[in-house]
Amino acid sequence: CLERIPALRDIREEKDAILIGAGASHAALLRHPLILTYVPVLAEGLRVLGSPLIRNMGTLGGNIATASPAGDSLPALYVRDAQVVLANAHETRMLPISAFILGPGKTALKAREIIIGIHIKKTSAFTVSHYEKVGKRKAMAIAVASLAACIRLAEDGTVEEARLAWGSVGATIVRSTRLEAALRGQRLPSGSLKETARLIREAIHPISDIRAGAAYRKEVAANLFLRLSRFAEGCNSRTGVL
Repeated sequence: CLERIPALRDIREEKDAILIGAGASHAALLRHPLILTYVPVLAEGLRVLGSPLIRNMGTLGGNIATASPAGDSLPALYVRDAQVVLANAHETRMLPISAFILGPGKTALKAREIIIGIHIKKTSAFTVSHYEKVGKRKAMAIAVASLAACIRLAEDGTVEEARLAWGSVGATIVRSTRLEAALRGQRLPSGSLKETARLIREAIHPISDIRAGAAYRKEVAANLFLRLSRFAEGCNSRTGVL
């Protein structure tokens, strides 16, 4: 029961970063001012994770170690380039979350090693911080597809930086650096929605399972971006989190 170790439940500032203890519960993160200020996209994802009982008991480290492509915290951690802090009795190391999660249920955790924390650079510069998932019901749903986004808009409404990560549409969380690069300098919705949809479909490789077919997941992944674009269209650099 690693959550019984007080140090693993800490949520604190470390110079230019936030360190979240692996044993911090989802509920604790949802009400913590550092998360709400600097990592609101994570709060957006955790808000729709499970039920109040699950959020009270479940931990961020547990959600990461499970390595499910449908994990609600994971797309948010990917768009924020989170580092997973690992330790054994002799040393501590950090890995980007994209290098730590190797596939469904597979991680780079070594023998006698535990996750002790998650390291995220501080920034409140994103105009849009957003998470949405589609499931088979409105609550207690495993994502059929999900999207986390952090977007910084210029004063004229064009995209200065875009970070996008989809869940439940591949063996791990999916980011499209080609799409992120293509969006720079554009207004949202993208001037070429057809091209945007093509880049999304090229980036993701969903499977068919009991919850949804692969073709349906591809359509939902593209539609989640379109919905995000419509939200972001009304934003400018002085607006807050969506």
